[in-house]
Amino acid sequence: MFYRENGQFKTSYKADQQVFPILQDKIGVWLLIAAAFIVVPMFAGDYFYQAILIPLTIMCLAALGVNILVGYCGQISLGSGAFMAVGAYGAFNFMVRIPGMPLVLALILGGLCATFFGILFGLPSLRVKGLYLAVATLAAQFFSDWMFLRIKWFTNDSPSGSVSVSHLNFFGIPIESAMSEYLFCLAVLVVIAILAKNLVRGAIGREWMAIRDMDVAASVIGIRPMYAKLSAFAVSSFIIGVAGALWAFVHLGAWEPAAFSVDVSFKLLFMVIIGGMGSIMGSFFGAAFIVVLPIVLSLVLPAIAGAFGFQISTAGISHAEFIIFGALIVWFLIVEPHGLAKLWSIGKQKMRVWPFPH
Repeated sequence: MFYRENGQFKTSYKADQQVFPILQDKIGVWLLIAAAFIVVPMFAGDYFYQAILIPLTIMCLAALGVNILVGYCGQISLGSGAFMAVGAYGAFNFMVRIPGMPLVLALILGGLCATFFGILFGLPSLRVKGLYLAVATLAAQFFSDWMFLRIKWFTNDSPSGSVSVSHLNFFGIPIESAMSEYLFCLAVLVVIAILAKNLVRGAIGREWMAIRDMDVAASVIGIRPMYAKLSAFAVSSFIIGVAGALWAFVHLGAWEPAAFSVDVSFKLLFMVIIGGMGSIMGSFFGAAFIVVLPIVLSLVLPAIAGAFGFQISTAGISHAEFIIFGALIVWFLIVEPHGLAKLWSIGKQKMRVWPFPH
């Protein structure tokens, strides 16, 4: 009843293959984008920006990049934190070594640095797959940790490896307040998400999915596995590199190599698994789950403990967060292995036939 498609006729392949073929989806997405740009800044405070909104938008972008590689192309990667680090330090070096470097151009160049790094460590995917490929990409994580900690040129000769940026601006518009930082990150996310959506529904996206489903059959019908796999690594690494530069420049301001540890790689992989592999929307769901859940638990657990007449320490809250977080991940993998995106698609299907039984 709420999601009927009656009367929505398509008279051409172009109309049938548009980004949002269903009118309700198109209206809902544009309303959501308008609310994020207009309504949220009216009510959000600095804490809400810094603790939730800015990390959420950046992690959505990083999860989107990981989903292209893992979800759409089926290449398991544990080096996402390394790609974020390369993007961050690459953009930093362009900013400090080239006077007057625009922020957007520095982000793009940092993403290109991550692209070349991703292609380099994506070469093993031409020979190995599965767990062996995961170990090969994990080598990128350890290599980047060593490189940015030991080679002082990358950190502008900083003895500790810690660097910082300040006075960011977007073509003369200063990005200093929490609201401006959020709007800038949100604008980057929307642009790249639209480009990624168009990419995965095109010819190259179908090649990625064919490689994911059965690479031998894909090569038989004329798809080049080398081109498909390395292009997935390139696009994914670029998006993750831009996300890493935003994480360093906008969210952290000052950072060191430990900010992009292997924990970040695992967290991004969990986002894709929980949100739904092979789904742009699933990247957003997974990022929201991972970012928001610890904050909600840190607020809810003390309240629950107080209701039962005892107090819980900060360390106890942290341990409880890990336990609940791990249990929820296992529960999702058992109950709905296709992630939150699948639950969303099931909900849409039920709305199509409501109030009649499915």
